[in-house]
Amino acid sequence: MIYLILSLLVILVILYKRYFPVWGVKCSELEKIDLTNLQILDVRDYNESYNNPIDGVLNIPIAYLKRRINEIPQRDIHLVVSSILEKNVGIRALKHKGYRIVGYSIAGQNQNEIKKCHLEINC
Repeated sequence: MIYLILSLLVILVILYKRYFPVWGVKCSELEKIDLTNLQILDVRDYNESYNNPIDGVLNIPIAYLKRRINEIPQRDIHLVVSSILEKNVGIRALKHKGYRIVGYSIAGQNQNEIKKCHLEINC
């Protein structure tokens, strides 16, 4: 019985870290951001960021984020993601390492398209 409860707790923690929304980080359009004190970090996969490049951003895919964390400067960060799952995992990983995330943008599949965040509850 104790193993069943522990297994359920582990599954709940994993689901929480991946799918439960991160509060306090607002969705904003990439064109309307003041870039003077921000580092834009693209955590999309290399294939997605290659097909839809954004000039002047640091590209570290979410799978490589923990091992390449020392390449990110200690400034406020704006994330570019391709899904809500990447947003949740990326923000939690960076906040755990002491970074301040000020916003995120969801990149679309088309060239230079940034999706509007009209359905986000924390915008």
